Amino acid sequence: MDVTILSPLAVGLGLFGMLASLALLIGFAYRGWTVLLLAPIAAMLAAAISGEPVLAHWTQTFMLSAARFLAQFFPLFLLGALFGKLMEDSGSVKAIAAYMTDKLGAHRAILAVVIGGALVTYGGVSLFVAFFVIAPMATALFQAANIPRRLMPAAIALGTSTFTMSALPGTPAIQNAIPMPFFGTTPFAAPGLGLIASVVMVAFGLWWLSLQQSRAKAANEGFDGFDAAGKPAASANLVRERATVSQSFDPEEIQRGHISEDLPSFGIAMTPLVLVVLTNFVMNVIVLPRIDAEYLADIRWGETSLAAVGGVWGVCVALTVAIVALVLLNRRRLPALRETIDAGANASVLPVLSVGSLVGYGAVIAALPAFAIVREWVLGIGGGPLVSLAVATNLLAALTGSASGGLTIALDALGNTYLQLAGQYGIDPALLHRVAVISSGTLDSLPHNGAVVTLLAVCGSTHRESYRDIVIVGILGALLALVVVIVLGSIVGSF
Repeated sequence: MDVTILSPLAVGLGLFGMLASLALLIGFAYRGWTVLLLAPIAAMLAAAISGEPVLAHWTQTFMLSAARFLAQFFPLFLLGALFGKLMEDSGSVKAIAAYMTDKLGAHRAILAVVIGGALVTYGGVSLFVAFFVIAPMATALFQAANIPRRLMPAAIALGTSTFTMSALPGTPAIQNAIPMPFFGTTPFAAPGLGLIASVVMVAFGLWWLSLQQSRAKAANEGFDGFDAAGKPAASANLVRERATVSQSFDPEEIQRGHISEDLPSFGIAMTPLVLVVLTNFVMNVIVLPRIDAEYLADIRWGETSLAAVGGVWGVCVALTVAIVALVLLNRRRLPALRETIDAGANASVLPVLSVGSLVGYGAVIAALPAFAIVREWVLGIGGGPLVSLAVATNLLAALTGSASGGLTIALDALGNTYLQLAGQYGIDPALLHRVAVISSGTLDSLPHNGAVVTLLAVCGSTHRESYRDIVIVGILGALLALVVVIVLGSIVGSF
Protein backbone atom coordinates (compact mmCIF):
# COMPACT_ATOMS: atom_id res chain seq x y z
CA MET A 1 0.00 0.00 0.00
CA ASP A 2 1.31 3.42 -0.88
CA VAL A 3 1.97 5.48 2.24
CA THR A 4 0.70 8.59 0.50
CA ILE A 5 -2.90 7.39 0.88
CA LEU A 6 -2.51 6.81 4.61
CA SER A 7 -3.66 9.49 7.02
CA PRO A 8 -1.07 10.95 9.41
CA LEU A 9 -2.89 9.18 12.26
CA ALA A 10 -2.64 5.80 10.50
CA VAL A 11 1.04 6.34 9.79
CA GLY A 12 1.69 7.38 13.38
CA LEU A 13 -0.17 4.40 14.80
CA GLY A 14 1.65 2.06 12.43
CA LEU A 15 5.09 3.32 13.42
CA PHE A 16 4.14 3.29 17.10
CA GLY A 17 2.92 -0.30 16.75
CA MET A 18 6.23 -1.36 15.24
CA LEU A 19 8.27 0.30 17.98
CA ALA A 20 6.02 -0.98 20.78
CA SER A 21 6.16 -4.54 19.48
CA LEU A 22 9.92 -4.36 19.07
CA ALA A 23 10.35 -3.06 22.63
CA LEU A 24 8.17 -5.92 23.89
CA LEU A 25 10.16 -8.50 21.93
CA ILE A 26 13.57 -7.23 22.99
CA GLY A 27 12.66 -6.55 26.62
CA PHE A 28 11.16 -9.92 27.41
CA ALA A 29 13.62 -11.91 25.28
CA TYR A 30 16.45 -10.27 27.21
CA ARG A 31 14.86 -11.58 30.40
CA GLY A 32 14.83 -15.12 29.06
CA TRP A 33 11.25 -15.43 27.79
CA THR A 34 10.93 -17.76 24.82
CA VAL A 35 10.83 -16.06 21.44
CA LEU A 36 8.51 -18.82 20.20
CA LEU A 37 5.72 -17.07 22.10
CA LEU A 38 7.07 -13.52 22.16
CA ALA A 39 7.42 -13.16 18.40
CA PRO A 40 3.78 -13.89 17.49
CA ILE A 41 2.50 -11.80 20.43
CA ALA A 42 4.69 -8.86 19.39
CA ALA A 43 3.68 -9.26 15.75
CA MET A 44 -0.03 -9.34 16.59
CA LEU A 45 0.38 -6.28 18.84
CA ALA A 46 1.89 -4.35 15.93
CA ALA A 47 -0.92 -5.47 13.62
CA ALA A 48 -3.62 -4.56 16.13
CA ILE A 49 -2.25 -1.06 16.80
CA SER A 50 -1.95 -0.53 13.05
CA GLY A 51 -5.60 -1.47 12.54
CA GLU A 52 -4.72 -4.56 10.50
CA PRO A 53 -6.60 -7.92 10.71
CA VAL A 54 -4.80 -9.70 13.53
CA LEU A 55 -5.81 -13.33 12.93
CA ALA A 56 -5.16 -13.06 9.20
CA HIS A 57 -1.66 -11.79 9.89
CA TRP A 58 -1.05 -14.63 12.34
CA THR A 59 -2.08 -17.47 10.04
CA GLN A 60 -1.42 -16.00 6.58
CA THR A 61 1.59 -13.75 7.15
CA PHE A 62 3.41 -14.89 10.28
CA MET A 63 2.97 -18.65 9.87
CA LEU A 64 3.49 -18.78 6.11
CA SER A 65 6.73 -16.81 6.38
CA ALA A 66 7.99 -18.94 9.28
CA ALA A 67 7.06 -22.10 7.36
CA ARG A 68 8.90 -20.86 4.29
CA PHE A 69 12.03 -20.35 6.40
CA LEU A 70 11.73 -23.88 7.81
CA ALA A 71 11.24 -25.31 4.32
CA GLN A 72 14.39 -23.60 3.08
CA PHE A 73 16.77 -24.05 5.99
CA PHE A 74 15.67 -26.86 8.32
CA PRO A 75 17.92 -29.38 6.48
CA LEU A 76 20.94 -27.20 7.23
CA PHE A 77 20.03 -26.77 10.90
CA LEU A 78 19.40 -30.51 11.22
CA LEU A 79 22.57 -31.71 9.47
CA GLY A 80 24.72 -29.01 11.05
CA ALA A 81 23.64 -29.85 14.59
CA LEU A 82 24.00 -33.58 13.96
CA PHE A 83 27.50 -33.13 12.53
CA GLY A 84 28.55 -30.97 15.47
CA LYS A 85 27.32 -33.49 18.03
CA LEU A 86 29.04 -36.39 16.27
CA MET A 87 32.29 -34.41 16.14
CA GLU A 88 32.00 -33.75 19.87
CA ASP A 89 31.08 -37.26 20.97
CA SER A 90 33.73 -38.91 18.76
CA GLY A 91 36.36 -36.81 20.54
CA SER A 92 37.35 -35.15 17.27
CA VAL A 93 36.90 -31.57 18.48
CA LYS A 94 38.87 -32.32 21.63
CA ALA A 95 41.59 -34.00 19.55
CA ILE A 96 41.98 -30.91 17.39
CA ALA A 97 42.14 -28.70 20.49
CA ALA A 98 44.75 -30.98 22.06
CA TYR A 99 46.83 -30.93 18.86
CA MET A 100 46.83 -27.13 18.75
CA THR A 101 47.77 -27.00 22.42
CA ASP A 102 50.67 -29.36 21.83
CA LYS A 103 52.00 -27.73 18.67
CA LEU A 104 51.67 -24.06 19.58
CA GLY A 105 51.96 -24.32 23.35
CA ALA A 106 51.61 -21.75 26.09
CA HIS A 107 53.92 -19.20 24.44
CA ARG A 108 51.37 -18.83 21.65
CA ALA A 109 48.27 -19.40 23.79
CA ILE A 110 46.04 -16.78 22.19
CA LEU A 111 46.96 -17.87 18.66
CA ALA A 112 46.36 -21.52 19.54
CA VAL A 113 42.88 -20.75 20.88
CA VAL A 114 41.99 -18.67 17.80
CA ILE A 115 43.24 -21.28 15.31
CA GLY A 116 41.66 -24.16 17.22
CA GLY A 117 38.28 -22.44 17.24
CA ALA A 118 38.60 -21.46 13.58
CA LEU A 119 39.41 -24.99 12.41
CA VAL A 120 36.38 -26.60 13.97
CA THR A 121 33.83 -23.89 13.14
CA TYR A 122 34.95 -23.43 9.53
CA GLY A 123 34.62 -27.18 9.18
CA GLY A 124 30.97 -27.05 10.22
CA VAL A 125 31.01 -27.70 13.97
CA SER A 126 28.33 -25.77 15.85
CA LEU A 127 29.49 -22.70 17.71
CA PHE A 128 28.21 -23.97 21.06
CA VAL A 129 29.91 -27.34 20.70
CA ALA A 130 33.11 -25.42 20.03
CA PHE A 131 32.60 -23.23 23.11
CA PHE A 132 32.34 -26.18 25.47
CA VAL A 133 35.47 -27.84 24.07
CA ILE A 134 37.69 -24.84 23.36
CA ALA A 135 37.07 -23.21 26.77
CA PRO A 136 38.91 -25.93 28.76
CA MET A 137 41.76 -25.80 26.23
CA ALA A 138 41.94 -22.01 26.60
CA THR A 139 41.91 -22.27 30.40
CA ALA A 140 44.91 -24.62 30.40
CA LEU A 141 46.86 -22.51 27.92
CA PHE A 142 46.11 -19.19 29.57
CA GLN A 143 47.04 -20.56 32.97
CA ALA A 144 50.34 -21.95 31.67
CA ALA A 145 51.13 -18.65 29.93
CA ASN A 146 49.91 -16.58 32.92
CA ILE A 147 47.50 -14.59 30.73
CA PRO A 148 44.48 -13.02 32.47
CA ARG A 149 41.41 -15.21 32.25
CA ARG A 150 39.34 -12.15 31.33
CA LEU A 151 40.83 -12.28 27.80
CA MET A 152 39.63 -15.84 27.18
CA PRO A 153 36.12 -15.02 25.89
CA ALA A 154 37.45 -12.57 23.31
CA ALA A 155 40.08 -15.03 22.07
CA ILE A 156 37.47 -17.78 21.71
CA ALA A 157 35.03 -15.39 20.02
CA LEU A 158 37.66 -14.28 17.50
CA GLY A 159 38.30 -17.86 16.41
CA THR A 160 34.73 -19.13 16.41
CA SER A 161 32.32 -16.25 15.88
CA THR A 162 33.84 -13.80 13.41
CA PHE A 163 35.57 -14.62 10.11
CA THR A 164 34.67 -18.31 10.02
CA MET A 165 30.99 -17.42 10.39
CA SER A 166 30.64 -14.60 7.92
CA ALA A 167 33.70 -14.00 5.76
CA LEU A 168 35.63 -17.14 4.80
CA PRO A 169 34.34 -18.39 1.43
CA GLY A 170 32.51 -21.70 1.63
CA THR A 171 31.78 -21.63 5.34
CA PRO A 172 28.80 -23.89 6.10
CA ALA A 173 27.50 -21.49 8.76
CA ILE A 174 23.75 -20.89 8.45
CA GLN A 175 24.39 -17.16 8.08
CA ASN A 176 26.34 -17.82 4.88
CA ALA A 177 23.48 -19.93 3.51
CA ILE A 178 20.60 -17.53 4.16
CA PRO A 179 21.28 -15.09 1.25
CA MET A 180 21.59 -17.88 -1.34
CA PRO A 181 17.87 -18.30 -2.16
CA PHE A 182 17.42 -14.52 -2.31
CA PHE A 183 20.37 -13.71 -4.56
CA GLY A 184 20.93 -17.02 -6.38
CA THR A 185 24.47 -17.27 -4.99
CA THR A 186 26.64 -20.02 -3.50
CA PRO A 187 28.56 -20.29 -0.19
CA PHE A 188 31.65 -19.18 -2.13
CA ALA A 189 30.20 -15.80 -3.09
CA ALA A 190 32.87 -13.10 -3.55
CA PRO A 191 35.70 -15.36 -2.32
CA GLY A 192 38.48 -12.79 -2.74
CA LEU A 193 36.64 -10.16 -0.74
CA GLY A 194 35.76 -12.79 1.86
CA LEU A 195 39.42 -13.71 2.29
CA ILE A 196 40.42 -10.04 2.61
CA ALA A 197 37.72 -9.50 5.23
CA SER A 198 38.95 -12.56 7.12
CA VAL A 199 42.52 -11.24 7.16
CA VAL A 200 41.31 -7.88 8.48
CA MET A 201 39.28 -9.50 11.28
CA VAL A 202 42.08 -11.88 12.32
CA ALA A 203 44.88 -9.31 12.14
CA PHE A 204 42.93 -6.67 14.03
CA GLY A 205 41.72 -9.12 16.67
CA LEU A 206 45.15 -10.65 17.30
CA TRP A 207 46.71 -7.18 17.47
CA TRP A 208 44.23 -6.09 20.12
CA LEU A 209 44.56 -9.27 22.21
CA SER A 210 48.37 -9.12 22.03
CA LEU A 211 48.25 -5.48 23.12
CA GLN A 212 46.05 -6.37 26.11
CA GLN A 213 48.32 -9.26 27.01
CA SER A 214 51.34 -6.94 27.00
CA ARG A 215 49.54 -4.37 29.11
CA ALA A 216 48.51 -7.02 31.61
CA LYS A 217 52.10 -8.27 31.85
CA ALA A 218 53.38 -4.75 32.42
CA ALA A 219 50.83 -4.33 35.21
CA ASN A 220 51.82 -7.70 36.75
CA GLU A 221 48.34 -9.03 36.08
CA GLY A 222 48.40 -12.77 35.51
CA PHE A 223 45.98 -15.64 35.30
CA ASP A 224 45.42 -15.69 39.04
CA GLY A 225 44.69 -11.98 38.98
CA PHE A 226 41.25 -12.79 37.62
CA ASP A 227 39.45 -15.38 39.66
CA ALA A 228 35.98 -16.41 38.51
CA ALA A 229 35.36 -18.64 41.52
CA GLY A 230 32.18 -17.94 43.39
CA LYS A 231 30.61 -15.83 40.69
CA PRO A 232 26.95 -16.55 40.06
CA ALA A 233 26.38 -18.56 36.89
CA ALA A 234 23.82 -17.36 34.41
CA SER A 235 20.46 -19.07 34.59
CA ALA A 236 20.47 -22.22 32.47
CA ASN A 237 17.06 -21.36 31.02
CA LEU A 238 18.17 -17.79 30.30
CA VAL A 239 21.27 -19.00 28.48
CA ARG A 240 19.27 -21.54 26.54
CA GLU A 241 16.61 -19.11 25.35
CA ARG A 242 19.11 -16.53 24.18
CA ALA A 243 21.44 -19.12 22.69
CA THR A 244 18.87 -20.84 20.53
CA VAL A 245 17.83 -17.55 18.94
CA SER A 246 21.37 -16.55 17.99
CA GLN A 247 22.83 -19.85 16.82
CA SER A 248 21.87 -23.25 15.41
CA PHE A 249 22.46 -25.61 18.34
CA ASP A 250 20.42 -26.09 21.50
CA PRO A 251 22.91 -26.09 24.43
CA GLU A 252 20.55 -28.39 26.36
CA GLU A 253 21.76 -31.28 24.17
CA ILE A 254 25.46 -30.70 24.89
CA GLN A 255 25.39 -33.05 27.88
CA ARG A 256 23.46 -35.80 26.08
CA GLY A 257 25.09 -38.73 24.32
CA HIS A 258 28.51 -40.16 25.20
CA ILE A 259 31.80 -38.33 24.66
CA SER A 260 34.65 -40.69 23.79
CA GLU A 261 37.71 -40.72 26.03
CA ASP A 262 39.66 -42.43 23.24
CA LEU A 263 40.62 -39.48 21.05
CA PRO A 264 41.25 -39.97 17.32
CA SER A 265 44.45 -38.78 15.70
CA PHE A 266 44.60 -35.23 14.38
CA GLY A 267 44.37 -36.51 10.81
CA ILE A 268 41.22 -38.55 11.46
CA ALA A 269 39.68 -35.69 13.44
CA MET A 270 40.31 -33.22 10.62
CA THR A 271 39.13 -35.45 7.79
CA PRO A 272 35.38 -34.74 8.18
CA LEU A 273 36.05 -31.00 8.40
CA VAL A 274 38.12 -31.07 5.22
CA LEU A 275 35.40 -33.11 3.51
CA VAL A 276 32.80 -30.47 4.35
CA VAL A 277 34.82 -27.72 2.65
CA LEU A 278 35.96 -29.81 -0.34
CA THR A 279 32.57 -31.38 -1.04
CA ASN A 280 30.88 -28.02 -0.70
CA PHE A 281 33.31 -26.58 -3.26
CA VAL A 282 32.94 -29.48 -5.70
CA MET A 283 29.14 -29.37 -5.50
CA ASN A 284 28.79 -25.61 -5.98
CA VAL A 285 31.58 -25.02 -8.48
CA ILE A 286 31.75 -28.25 -10.49
CA VAL A 287 28.71 -30.51 -10.10
CA LEU A 288 25.63 -28.28 -9.77
CA PRO A 289 26.50 -25.86 -12.62
CA ARG A 290 26.66 -28.87 -14.98
CA ILE A 291 23.33 -30.50 -14.20
CA ASP A 292 20.10 -29.89 -16.08
CA ALA A 293 17.60 -28.63 -13.51
CA GLU A 294 15.01 -27.05 -15.77
CA TYR A 295 12.43 -29.37 -14.20
CA LEU A 296 12.51 -27.16 -11.09
CA ALA A 297 10.46 -24.55 -12.96
CA ASP A 298 7.51 -26.95 -12.90
CA ILE A 299 4.74 -26.20 -10.41
CA ARG A 300 5.41 -29.61 -8.86
CA TRP A 301 8.74 -28.29 -7.53
CA GLY A 302 7.47 -24.89 -6.50
CA GLU A 303 8.36 -23.10 -9.74
CA THR A 304 11.87 -22.41 -8.51
CA SER A 305 15.32 -22.55 -10.08
CA LEU A 306 18.69 -24.15 -9.45
CA ALA A 307 20.11 -20.73 -8.56
CA ALA A 308 17.60 -20.47 -5.71
CA VAL A 309 18.19 -23.91 -4.20
CA GLY A 310 21.62 -25.02 -5.43
CA GLY A 311 23.59 -23.41 -2.62
CA VAL A 312 21.51 -25.17 0.04
CA TRP A 313 21.82 -28.45 -1.87
CA GLY A 314 25.59 -28.15 -1.94
CA VAL A 315 25.91 -27.58 1.81
CA CYS A 316 23.46 -30.43 2.54
CA VAL A 317 25.47 -32.89 0.44
CA ALA A 318 28.74 -31.70 2.00
CA LEU A 319 27.47 -32.20 5.56
CA THR A 320 25.96 -35.58 4.69
CA VAL A 321 29.23 -36.85 3.18
CA ALA A 322 31.14 -35.60 6.23
CA ILE A 323 28.68 -37.24 8.65
CA VAL A 324 28.98 -40.61 6.91
CA ALA A 325 32.77 -40.40 6.88
CA LEU A 326 32.85 -39.31 10.52
CA VAL A 327 30.77 -42.29 11.65
CA LEU A 328 32.81 -44.76 9.57
CA LEU A 329 36.13 -43.40 10.85
CA ASN A 330 35.03 -43.29 14.49
CA ARG A 331 32.50 -46.11 14.85
CA ARG A 332 34.21 -47.65 17.88
CA ARG A 333 34.43 -44.24 19.51
CA LEU A 334 30.68 -43.83 19.22
CA PRO A 335 29.30 -46.65 21.38
CA ALA A 336 26.08 -44.72 22.02
CA LEU A 337 25.55 -43.78 18.39
CA ARG A 338 21.77 -43.67 18.56
CA GLU A 339 21.82 -41.40 21.63
CA THR A 340 24.35 -39.11 19.93
CA ILE A 341 22.26 -38.93 16.76
CA ASP A 342 19.12 -38.24 18.79
CA ALA A 343 20.85 -35.45 20.70
CA GLY A 344 22.21 -33.89 17.51
CA ALA A 345 18.85 -34.00 15.74
CA ASN A 346 17.01 -32.65 18.80
CA ALA A 347 19.56 -29.84 19.13
CA SER A 348 18.42 -28.41 15.80
CA VAL A 349 14.71 -28.11 16.58
CA LEU A 350 14.46 -25.23 19.04
CA PRO A 351 16.95 -22.99 17.17
CA VAL A 352 15.26 -23.37 13.78
CA LEU A 353 11.82 -22.78 15.29
CA SER A 354 13.09 -19.79 17.27
CA VAL A 355 14.66 -18.14 14.23
CA GLY A 356 11.61 -19.05 12.14
CA SER A 357 9.45 -17.31 14.71
CA LEU A 358 11.60 -14.18 14.43
CA VAL A 359 11.26 -14.38 10.65
CA GLY A 360 7.47 -14.54 11.01
CA TYR A 361 7.57 -11.44 13.19
CA GLY A 362 9.61 -9.61 10.58
CA ALA A 363 7.19 -10.63 7.84
CA VAL A 364 4.25 -9.13 9.72
CA ILE A 365 6.15 -5.89 10.32
CA ALA A 366 7.13 -5.71 6.65
CA ALA A 367 3.49 -6.26 5.61
CA LEU A 368 2.16 -3.31 7.61
CA PRO A 369 1.29 -0.29 5.43
CA ALA A 370 3.43 2.07 7.53
CA PHE A 371 6.51 -0.09 6.90
CA ALA A 372 6.76 1.59 3.50
CA ILE A 373 8.11 4.63 5.35
CA VAL A 374 10.81 2.52 6.98
CA ARG A 375 11.64 0.94 3.61
CA GLU A 376 11.98 4.34 1.95
CA TRP A 377 14.21 5.54 4.78
CA VAL A 378 16.48 2.50 4.55
CA LEU A 379 16.73 2.63 0.77
CA GLY A 380 17.37 6.37 0.95
CA ILE A 381 20.52 5.99 3.05
CA GLY A 382 23.44 7.57 1.21
CA GLY A 383 26.20 5.46 -0.29
CA GLY A 384 24.16 3.21 -2.54
CA PRO A 385 22.63 -0.24 -2.11
CA LEU A 386 25.68 -1.80 -0.42
CA VAL A 387 25.71 0.76 2.41
CA SER A 388 21.93 0.60 2.73
CA LEU A 389 21.97 -3.20 2.93
CA ALA A 390 24.76 -3.11 5.52
CA VAL A 391 22.91 -0.62 7.73
CA ALA A 392 19.59 -2.46 7.52
CA THR A 393 21.13 -5.84 8.35
CA ASN A 394 23.25 -4.42 11.17
CA LEU A 395 20.25 -2.75 12.80
CA LEU A 396 18.01 -5.82 12.60
CA ALA A 397 20.75 -8.17 13.84
CA ALA A 398 21.40 -5.80 16.74
CA LEU A 399 17.74 -5.47 17.67
CA THR A 400 17.03 -9.20 17.54
CA GLY A 401 20.39 -10.28 19.01
CA SER A 402 20.52 -12.81 16.18
CA ALA A 403 22.70 -12.77 13.06
CA SER A 404 20.53 -15.33 11.28
CA GLY A 405 17.25 -13.80 12.45
CA GLY A 406 18.23 -10.24 11.60
CA LEU A 407 19.62 -11.27 8.21
CA THR A 408 16.53 -13.23 7.23
CA ILE A 409 14.17 -10.45 8.31
CA ALA A 410 16.18 -7.91 6.28
CA LEU A 411 16.23 -10.07 3.15
CA ASP A 412 12.60 -11.14 3.49
CA ALA A 413 11.56 -7.51 3.57
CA LEU A 414 14.05 -5.99 1.14
CA GLY A 415 15.93 -8.81 -0.62
CA ASN A 416 14.08 -8.51 -3.94
CA THR A 417 14.44 -4.73 -3.86
CA TYR A 418 18.19 -4.97 -3.36
CA LEU A 419 18.47 -7.52 -6.15
CA GLN A 420 16.66 -5.12 -8.50
CA LEU A 421 18.89 -2.25 -7.39
CA ALA A 422 21.94 -4.44 -7.99
CA GLY A 423 20.82 -4.86 -11.59
CA GLN A 424 20.39 -1.11 -11.98
CA TYR A 425 23.77 -0.30 -10.44
CA GLY A 426 25.63 -3.19 -12.10
CA ILE A 427 26.41 -4.86 -8.75
CA ASP A 428 27.18 -8.58 -8.70
CA PRO A 429 24.68 -10.41 -6.43
CA ALA A 430 27.70 -12.22 -4.93
CA LEU A 431 28.85 -8.88 -3.53
CA LEU A 432 25.41 -8.32 -2.00
CA HIS A 433 25.68 -11.79 -0.45
CA ARG A 434 29.05 -11.15 1.18
CA VAL A 435 28.11 -7.67 2.45
CA ALA A 436 24.86 -9.00 3.93
CA VAL A 437 26.54 -11.91 5.72
CA ILE A 438 29.37 -9.85 7.20
CA SER A 439 26.83 -7.22 8.27
CA SER A 440 24.81 -9.83 10.14
CA GLY A 441 27.83 -10.81 12.23
CA THR A 442 28.69 -7.41 13.63
CA LEU A 443 26.16 -5.70 15.91
CA ASP A 444 24.47 -9.01 16.66
CA SER A 445 27.13 -9.42 19.38
CA LEU A 446 25.50 -6.91 21.70
CA PRO A 447 25.15 -7.86 25.40
CA HIS A 448 21.84 -9.71 24.89
CA ASN A 449 23.24 -11.98 22.16
CA GLY A 450 22.89 -15.65 23.12
CA ALA A 451 26.39 -16.59 22.00
CA VAL A 452 27.88 -13.82 24.16
CA VAL A 453 25.86 -14.87 27.22
CA THR A 454 26.79 -18.53 26.72
CA LEU A 455 30.48 -17.82 26.10
CA LEU A 456 30.80 -15.71 29.24
CA ALA A 457 29.01 -18.39 31.28
CA VAL A 458 31.29 -21.13 29.93
CA CYS A 459 34.41 -19.07 30.68
CA GLY A 460 33.20 -18.10 34.16
CA SER A 461 33.35 -14.43 33.29
CA THR A 462 30.96 -11.47 33.29
CA HIS A 463 30.05 -8.68 30.92
CA ARG A 464 31.84 -6.13 33.12
CA GLU A 465 35.10 -8.05 33.02
CA SER A 466 35.29 -9.35 29.46
CA TYR A 467 32.70 -7.73 27.23
CA ARG A 468 34.84 -4.77 26.15
CA ASP A 469 37.36 -7.10 24.50
CA ILE A 470 34.55 -9.04 22.80
CA VAL A 471 33.28 -5.74 21.39
CA ILE A 472 36.72 -4.87 20.01
CA VAL A 473 37.45 -8.21 18.31
CA GLY A 474 33.88 -9.25 17.50
CA ILE A 475 32.17 -5.99 16.56
CA LEU A 476 34.79 -3.35 15.78
CA GLY A 477 36.98 -5.77 13.80
CA ALA A 478 34.00 -7.03 11.82
CA LEU A 479 32.80 -3.47 11.09
CA LEU A 480 36.29 -2.57 9.88
CA ALA A 481 36.28 -5.59 7.57
CA LEU A 482 32.80 -4.64 6.34
CA VAL A 483 33.97 -1.14 5.43
CA VAL A 484 36.94 -2.60 3.52
CA VAL A 485 34.66 -4.97 1.58
CA ILE A 486 32.17 -2.23 0.70
CA VAL A 487 34.92 0.16 -0.45
CA LEU A 488 36.74 -2.47 -2.51
CA GLY A 489 33.49 -3.85 -3.90
CA SER A 490 32.33 -0.39 -4.91
CA ILE A 491 35.63 0.30 -6.69
CA VAL A 492 36.53 -2.99 -8.39
CA GLY A 493 33.36 -5.06 -8.00
CA SER A 494 33.08 -8.64 -6.76
CA PHE A 495 36.02 -11.04 -6.93
